[in-house]
Amino acid sequence: MKKTLMVLLLFASPLAAQRRGLVVTNDSIYTLKPGDIIRVDVWGHEEFSGEFQVNVEGIITYPGIGELNTNDLKLNDLRDSVGTALGNIFNRPFVTVTPLFRMAVLGHIMNPGLYTVDPTMTVFDMIALAGGASPDGDLNKIRLLRDGQALRFSFQDNALHGRTLQDLGIRSGDQVFVNRKSITAGDILIALSAAQLLLSIAILVRQ
Repeated sequence: MKKTLMVLLLFASPLAAQRRGLVVTNDSIYTLKPGDIIRVDVWGHEEFSGEFQVNVEGIITYPGIGELNTNDLKLNDLRDSVGTALGNIFNRPFVTVTPLFRMAVLGHIMNPGLYTVDPTMTVFDMIALAGGASPDGDLNKIRLLRDGQALRFSFQDNALHGRTLQDLGIRSGDQVFVNRKSITAGDILIALSAAQLLLSIAILVRQ
């Protein structure tokens, strides 16, 4: 049941709206930040399509155009800049732009690591992308880590399920950490059994 639920979460991300050839979220208001990755698709021209990372100075290097300054640039502005520049190379380019984040999913996760994620995903989508929580991971003890600060999430918070990474103000470099479940009675019994076994071994060694 748990595995099925996590699979459903993986495919439950809302689709971004499509306007004038640009795939964006929240009416194109997202402003690019260093570390973000931009996926640009130019229909019929694969040589101008690909993923491009915004460097620390807010610059991306785009084929055939060169450097594009993304500082304080919104997605629709970037689309217009790319479309205008490509219009000098061939007629009527159709461009789609999708922002991506680079984030770490850590803790008690099946496949911890660094992932490229779409801002239309939710925190739980990210966890599903990383294979879901491990058997000792607790989805009611999720933390978003940024610059030494933590924001806590719970799978039981229904209002959170519909909120995207962009809605939460998540950005590249943030970390999602799944904590371990609280110690259960079973854990205590296992620990006592292990301690008893070690004591028995110690007694045998001394004899």
